[in-house]
Amino acid sequence: MPPTPFFSSTRERRLWIWTAVVVAAIYSTLGLARTIVDYLGNDFVSVWLFLLGCVLVLATVITQGLKVRPGGAEIAVALGVAAAYLLIIVRMSVPTERSHLVEYGVVAVFIHEALTERAGQGRRVPAPALLAIVAASLVGVVDEGIQRLIPSRVFDPVDILFNVLAALMAVTASVALRWARRRGTSLLRADVK
Repeated sequence: MPPTPFFSSTRERRLWIWTAVVVAAIYSTLGLARTIVDYLGNDFVSVWLFLLGCVLVLATVITQGLKVRPGGAEIAVALGVAAAYLLIIVRMSVPTERSHLVEYGVVAVFIHEALTERAGQGRRVPAPALLAIVAASLVGVVDEGIQRLIPSRVFDPVDILFNVLAALMAVTASVALRWARRRGTSLLRADVK
């Protein structure tokens, strides 16, 4: 399918579609979350849904970040990012806090990739990383605002903070991986000369 006047490429269009799918999935659980937890049990939901979320983050990173064989710098950055996430996840005692890292991390990566693709196609996108963090954070603010309207849910400003943190961490990791990839590629080119 050729790019439309709105999208700069088919890849950008696909990334925005995936962003919409993830956001729709997050919002679709708002009314069902308490019912699911009551039916399956808190332990089941917290463990298995968190593991599923980790698989989604891993799949997002692999499909969006590792398009070519990684070099040493890229592997080092990836291991550092994984260690940072692990340390933060281990210290979080409430499972819902962990889910925010997963949900809004995936949203932020898709938005960042879409904006970066758009900029790479020659369209004007000032500060794609910052825009991605702001956009993913706004999705989280809307999520919390909707929860205020649902009797079985609770509006929590701390959750907004976790959403922003998740977006910031994911985009920072994405930018660091991209930097390491470019650095490795430029070093390879210098060796060839």
